[in-house]
Amino acid sequence: MATTAFDKCDARPAHIDAILNGLDRYNPETTTVFQDYVVQQCEDRTFDCYANLALLKLYQFNPHLLQPETTTNILAKALTVFPSPAFSLSLSLLPAHTQPFGSSDNNAAAASQTSDFVESIQKLTRLNTLLESAQYSLFWNSFNSDDLYADLVADVAGFEELVRVRIAVEVGKAFREVSADVLSGWLDLKSREALEKFVTDVCGWQVDGSVVHVPKNRENEARSEIKSERVGVDMFGRVIRRGFEQPA
Repeated sequence: MATTAFDKCDARPAHIDAILNGLDRYNPETTTVFQDYVVQQCEDRTFDCYANLALLKLYQFNPHLLQPETTTNILAKALTVFPSPAFSLSLSLLPAHTQPFGSSDNNAAAASQTSDFVESIQKLTRLNTLLESAQYSLFWNSFNSDDLYADLVADVAGFEELVRVRIAVEVGKAFREVSADVLSGWLDLKSREALEKFVTDVCGWQVDGSVVHVPKNRENEARSEIKSERVGVDMFGRVIRRGFEQPA
């Protein structure tokens, strides 16, 4: 399961790359181009953080152009590349009244006018918090507890599978073996058959009875590390000299 940098997108179309590297990046007329590109990302399971942030920046400069559905799709796509900073970077560009720390009195009117939009952002932020804090079972419990979550990620093809892969990547960094029952909850794969198929076909791990074995890698390998420091008297020369200096 190879991973790529969250800010790298080899599948970025040439016309999007041209906009991002030119003055049209700040042209409000390009919002429709970026919006269509978000739809494309949702359909073909790609993710272009820089392009999405550029669109959110345009929304920030031109609030009347903001499309709630496109914005929530960007946040939903950002969940599929955790633990990268993509979600928090996207969230920071949204209107103040949508932020999870609450609205000020000045933004109360705006918040009331877009309550559905605000609620959607709050719910997606909740999911992000659970993923980033490695509360994977609670993430799935929350996701499955409210139909609104299904609506929010409906446009993102393969959302659940993409999140499972990301969870598996993080688990593979921390464990050499894990209980099958525990992993089942982390991946929201209730049947043993589904769990075994995922960990063997997608992850390349082995299932031995009630335990799933993760191959050794750079992250989960236990290594002894010996550090030696060479400290010479000359390094303390200034300190020693100052001890004998007369106070001014």
